[in-house]
Amino acid sequence: MQKHVIPRAQRIALRAFANFERFLHIEAVSGIVLLIAAVAALIWANSPAADSYDALWHTPITFGIGSLVYSQSLHFWINDGLMTIFFLVVGMEIRREIHEGALSSLRQATLPMAAAVGGVAVPALIYLAFNHGPADHQGWAVPTATDIAFAVGVLALLGKSIPSNVRVFLLALAIIDDIIAVLIIAFFYSGGLDYSGLGVAAIGLLLVLGLQKIGVGSAYAYIIPGFITWLGVLMTGAHPTLAGVALGLMTPVKAMPLSERPLEAVSRFTDDLLGRAKAPERDASQLMSPLKHLRLAQRELVPPVTRVQGTLHPWVAYAIMPLFALANAGVGLSGVDLSADGPFWVMVAVAVALVAGKPLGIVSVSWLMVRLGWCALPAGVTWRGITLIGLLAGIGFTMSIFIANLAFADPGALGAAKLGVLSGSVTAAVIGVAWGVWSLRKAASAVRAEAG
Repeated sequence: MQKHVIPRAQRIALRAFANFERFLHIEAVSGIVLLIAAVAALIWANSPAADSYDALWHTPITFGIGSLVYSQSLHFWINDGLMTIFFLVVGMEIRREIHEGALSSLRQATLPMAAAVGGVAVPALIYLAFNHGPADHQGWAVPTATDIAFAVGVLALLGKSIPSNVRVFLLALAIIDDIIAVLIIAFFYSGGLDYSGLGVAAIGLLLVLGLQKIGVGSAYAYIIPGFITWLGVLMTGAHPTLAGVALGLMTPVKAMPLSERPLEAVSRFTDDLLGRAKAPERDASQLMSPLKHLRLAQRELVPPVTRVQGTLHPWVAYAIMPLFALANAGVGLSGVDLSADGPFWVMVAVAVALVAGKPLGIVSVSWLMVRLGWCALPAGVTWRGITLIGLLAGIGFTMSIFIANLAFADPGALGAAKLGVLSGSVTAAVIGVAWGVWSLRKAASAVRAEAG
């Protein structure tokens, strides 16, 4: 058989794309990109070009057909539009974990659930202890959230010596934390509901169910029903990103039923395709039908929740979240008056609640659950590992800034809250890495002592 020679330029390009794809799947990289975006926003917002920073995010973007026109700022389309895709991926992650992951059994999920509740309650109480004004009370939920991508990315920096169950526990805790954050947004940071919007959202969700019922497996078919659901939630007065969570939870965890198993169908249609391709009098048009059926069978080898999440994850990690950070982390230091009691204590409360409140709540509740005999630590997870999880859970960032935008109307308080989130998250990350390195050295010393 004659071997095809690939041009050198094409070989170099293929190798470069393969290396780039592997690079994108390194968990620590997405956290680094997020951090770079936040630092760039801070520098930009405090540079001589600060006016251009504010002007950019207030640029109106208009969509319309004929007399139907809807115009909002770029900031709105990022926070209320693109972040819906982020919440869609969060919803799918929750759906997968409930189906086959750390939340699939009550026994397995009890300890991270209890730890997550402690990691929400203690920071909220610490925040309220620092702030007594009614206006500042609105920010109680800001330090309760954990940034999954950032926390898992920082954990990845510690290498493969960290037991896999520590990562699983952190992931489960962060997902439960996100569920609580979604409920907080729905119940505490959504305005009075306009029930006409519920009807529109219900139409979108019914269309999704209808498409699933008749076996439509293409993700593109769900874009219009998804948009209708988003529009309905926006009309209700609730935060429209909640539509993403609802759609994510509805994503099927099993492949679309076929007349035969997908793997068997792939084998049969591949044989059919090869037979037609090798025919002496080959007609290219005859390859269309087996190709179509082969693509369908290949698609259904992977459940929709895994397939769609895998497709969207790089876009969320390397485009949507960095763009969100760039649009929201730019706090002009000259515009935040920390000499005033209100903003100063908001910043301090958020930072302290993230750095101290998160680990205190997670470790203390976990210890109590184990002490009472209601739970046991997962295999390979020590109390040093639980402390590491608690410290890394103090990285609030994306979700904390998101809640801060909903909690504060006053620019001074909002800026102070963002500064608290940024300083607290960075401090939690640094302390977490330092604790992780120390724990690994202690574990290595113990192993060497036993061997000796």
